[in-house]
Amino acid sequence: MRISQLAAATDVPVATIKYYLREKLLHDGVLTSATQARYDDSHVRRLKLIRALIGTAGLSVSATREVLLGLENPPESGHDLLGIAHHAVTRTAPHDVDLASAQKLLDRWGWGAETCDRDTQAALAKALHGLSEAGFEAPAALLDRYAAAMQDIAEADVESVPTDSSEAAMRHVVLGTLLMEPVLLAMRRLAQQSASFQRFGGTETSRQSGTE
Repeated sequence: MRISQLAAATDVPVATIKYYLREKLLHDGVLTSATQARYDDSHVRRLKLIRALIGTAGLSVSATREVLLGLENPPESGHDLLGIAHHAVTRTAPHDVDLASAQKLLDRWGWGAETCDRDTQAALAKALHGLSEAGFEAPAALLDRYAAAMQDIAEADVESVPTDSSEAAMRHVVLGTLLMEPVLLAMRRLAQQSASFQRFGGTETSRQSGTE
């Protein structure tokens, strides 16, 4: 197919496809002349993946490139697969970030700071600091319930990783981690709405607008 047909098949503008080609997110087509190339189903699949990573997962172009490279060259260690996904969505923390609040919770939950990467610990510490600055102190019991729920989710994630090939495992871990997070967030909000309605009730108007 020509680039115009590729654009129609994926609902991605030609200009955007050319940008992805320049940025090496999308592999080149087969040249048919000096100015034209032909594309196939592999380009359709790749474009849909790129759009999911940039759109659904909210990754930058550079982070998307790293994820795609990881998918093409999976590490040998199963544990390192997760690092590629987490690195794509976690900012590198400055060296002077105080991790004490996060590490205290990790010890409390039995997760072990030595098994968790520093940048994600810093993200938790920063989030906790933001709560404190806003005058909202999350009760320890509430955080413990969250941790228990996250542990169940994490175990389900890890147990579902295929072991027949490193390529299949890499794709499952990276895409499952990056693309499931918006699903989990939406599920949490819907569950909150349901639980809130069960506890407080709501009017017909609030039920229709989803603000009960």
